[in-house]
Amino acid sequence: MTTLDTTRSAVPPPSDASPEGHRQRWAILAVVCMAVFVTVLDGTIVNVALPSLSVELGASTRQLQWIVDSYLLVFTGLLLAAGGLGDKYGRKRTLIAGLVAFGATSAYAGSADSAEALIAGRALMGIGAALIFPATLAIITNVFRDPTERAKAIGVWSAVSGVAVAAGPITGGWLLENFWWGSVFFINVPITIVVALLTWRLIPESKEQDAPGLDRTGLLLSIAAITALVLTIIEAPEWGWLSATTFAGFGVAAVLLVAFVRWELRVASPMLPVTIFRNLRFSAASVAITSAFFALFGFIFLITQYFQLVRGYGPLEAGLRTLPVAFSIAIASVAAPRIVERLGTTSVVRAGLALLAAAFVWISFRVEVDTAYLEIVGQMIFLGVGLGLTTAPATESIMGSLSADKAGVGSAVNDTTRELGGTLGVAIIGSVFSSVYIGALGDSDRGVFAQLPPETQELTQESVGAARFIAAELGPNAPAYLAEVNDAFLSGLAVGCLVAAGVAAGGAVFASRFLPARAT
Repeated sequence: MTTLDTTRSAVPPPSDASPEGHRQRWAILAVVCMAVFVTVLDGTIVNVALPSLSVELGASTRQLQWIVDSYLLVFTGLLLAAGGLGDKYGRKRTLIAGLVAFGATSAYAGSADSAEALIAGRALMGIGAALIFPATLAIITNVFRDPTERAKAIGVWSAVSGVAVAAGPITGGWLLENFWWGSVFFINVPITIVVALLTWRLIPESKEQDAPGLDRTGLLLSIAAITALVLTIIEAPEWGWLSATTFAGFGVAAVLLVAFVRWELRVASPMLPVTIFRNLRFSAASVAITSAFFALFGFIFLITQYFQLVRGYGPLEAGLRTLPVAFSIAIASVAAPRIVERLGTTSVVRAGLALLAAAFVWISFRVEVDTAYLEIVGQMIFLGVGLGLTTAPATESIMGSLSADKAGVGSAVNDTTRELGGTLGVAIIGSVFSSVYIGALGDSDRGVFAQLPPETQELTQESVGAARFIAAELGPNAPAYLAEVNDAFLSGLAVGCLVAAGVAAGGAVFASRFLPARAT
């Protein structure tokens, strides 16, 4: 297996470190996990607020996608640069700066008075999140020197980030039941203040010796490529999947991606040393994480709307019903490192992705308006266990492939794969859902929908949430109209889940073929 260049000198351990790592490493782990929790939580807490936002701000389905993806897009685009900044200027300093920025921009987003303003606020929040996330994993790598302890710490880190994904809808649901929609963003402010103070007090500074300057051209090319790709995917249902505009958008994204790779191969100090992907342990683990989070984020985008708009649950009820996912992720993430010790990384990651694929196939073929909740619990347990078995070992494979002084870059790549997977999951699965939903509504020329005025039809197609208010004006025709909308929604959800299952299955095949079972 190709090994990485580790000739650059690593940062020496902190002065109060033992051979295993920093003497307060477990307290430090708790602090960085709190920082991870708040950033990941915000990536999903907004999902449970989507129906409220469609009403309060008049947001269309595409605007709802952008409310989710503007945060993920900026977050993803800046992660590599943020990891490099942490390596160069210090991970503790970068983490504190990110927490301050995240708290301030959360307050701005919570004060937005239009969908466009909220999209802008969410994008600004992505800047702070990008500074936070890679610093946390790099700090763990720096303070945990023993490989076995580091694997356990990364397992806890993965468990916390996974729980935050599922805890977002619960927290958001409680806030929406008791406060206004902006509270799902203002909740970040006190948390970031507390975590910033604890970071300043407990965490030692660490950075790469002789770190290179920022690769500005690489940064711009990477952001442009990701933006072009996500923009095209989200707008494709409106433009037409086979339209010239859509093909042009994909073409621009491809050209920018090729330009980015070629630039990174040529520049003396690249933002992303793409040659590290020659290491199969690193690259195959990255593909596994991308596949898992693609499936997860796309699914959560739809399932929170399913619970509220189809099942009729309130925000808190919908959030509480995602608890099985949170518990399953936590248990599997903590248990995964011990299972890897016995079976190897390949078997565990392959099994995790296979469970994810099975869960999505199960959902696709069984989802109905009145599906028994006990069956949904079984589906979510499959999903949570699959995610936990995938992400913890894959993350440890990525971080264990690099020397300590490259922890920031490794963490940034790991985080980029997660967020890129999540961004594309929301964009692609959301767009597939939208296309199927609109097509299903238009299939019948005899239903209530077909008899509505064109402007009402367009409003129904743009926003599932709006259909609930339209139904209130239809009198005796309301049940038949809602049945048509629900059937169209479930058709889109079923196809979206099959897309998620296909991506997870592809990741399982790739991991089985290329991910080494052990570090060498």
